[in-house]
Amino acid sequence: MIENAVLWLLNFLAAPTVGLTSVFIISFVSATLLPMGSEPAVFAVVKANGAMFWPAIMVATLGNTLGGAVDYFVGYRAKVAFAKEKQSRWFGWLKRYGAKTMLLSWVPGVGDPLCTLAGWLHLPFWPSVMYMAIGKFLRYVTMTVALLYVPDGFWKTIGDFFERLIG
Repeated sequence: MIENAVLWLLNFLAAPTVGLTSVFIISFVSATLLPMGSEPAVFAVVKANGAMFWPAIMVATLGNTLGGAVDYFVGYRAKVAFAKEKQSRWFGWLKRYGAKTMLLSWVPGVGDPLCTLAGWLHLPFWPSVMYMAIGKFLRYVTMTVALLYVPDGFWKTIGDFFERLIG
């Protein structure tokens, strides 16, 4: 009985032939300050099953946005716990444009610290999260569509190269 329940849960989370759960986890973790990209996971799911384009984009956007919200809270709590605010050009720029700066949360290397700084500056939470979601959604759509236009022969060549390298 328990085994059936566990198998049902695993099948449900795997959605059924490709892992949206994995896309969510990878997208969430990559939005924190850990250096990791989630676009390859989204692309792999979509490439394996084209019908999963929108579900994969939405799950990745949700995971990445929630990870950005975690960054926001890290910054929020860090300021409360550790520091008196020093004014700098970054802080002035972020304060001037406010939550709308979270549209840039998709930019590699800049986006995650930007979310943390938004929390540090106590920018309004819900507008910040909304703009994070918009920016991240647009990134996933753009990157996935762009990768889908790369010919299959290219991916086969890459796969063969790594297979020879490892094997």
